[in-house]
Amino acid sequence: MRPSSAWSPLAHPVFRALWLASCVSNVGTWMHDTSAAWLMTGLAPSPLMVSLMQTATSLPFFLLALPAGALADIVDRRRLLLATQVWMLVAATALGVCTVLRLTGPWLLLSLTFGMGLGNALNAPAWQATTPDLVPREELAAAVALGGISVNVARAVGPALGGLLVAALGAGWVFLLNAASFLGVVVVLARWQREVPRSRLPPEDVPGAMRAGVRYVRHSAPFRAVLARTAAFVVPASALWALLPLFARRGLGLSAAGYGLLLGCLGAGAIVGAAFLPRVRERLTSDRLV
Repeated sequence: MRPSSAWSPLAHPVFRALWLASCVSNVGTWMHDTSAAWLMTGLAPSPLMVSLMQTATSLPFFLLALPAGALADIVDRRRLLLATQVWMLVAATALGVCTVLRLTGPWLLLSLTFGMGLGNALNAPAWQATTPDLVPREELAAAVALGGISVNVARAVGPALGGLLVAALGAGWVFLLNAASFLGVVVVLARWQREVPRSRLPPEDVPGAMRAGVRYVRHSAPFRAVLARTAAFVVPASALWALLPLFARRGLGLSAAGYGLLLGCLGAGAIVGAAFLPRVRERLTSDRLV
């Protein structure tokens, strides 16, 4: 058996194609989010309306976390991913067309942002559960690490590029570019001939799977601790993401390009942190690090 390296999962054609397509899509998503938040600061520059953009993005995850995870375990993940990717493509296209035609108002922007959030919330569990289908077990850790690299690089590049393109072309064209970025993922998923494992057990329904998940969390003290820590971080951090566009525009007097670069600095910090993480974990346990 060959020893696996950090890049060995890319030797598998389907994983490589899906990883490359997701890199492009992740950049497009960060460009879109940056443009949408900046657009709201121009359409309705009040703290409430700008903050509602963060709500429209995050609320679907809160509402659909359990059913989305259950669906990912029950239905064909490839078909579920195809449906969610096409859904987000359509929503981004609709927002782009409306914005280019100057038809987008605050509530339409919020509605279509919420619609994209629904697709993203349904997509996330299935996407994460797909990785073991694409690489051998011994390369799973490296494949997950490559996924993290894709996300962090997109966090650094996407906002900066999105801000520059908003300044040069306008938000509507950035939304259309994001819609186009979904096409690569859709094509790869459509061509992927996934083998669906056959189970001898009777099929589980979504409510039953949700109840099983709740029971697991209720009886797992370590998992409850992880959830509590996550909530303690996410709640105050969301306030930063929600109000940063308005503060950048009013408080700092930045342009769209400046706001994109500001967000890009946050992504660059995540890359630097990820680079130092292995050394830090040699000295600290996960609990102490968190």
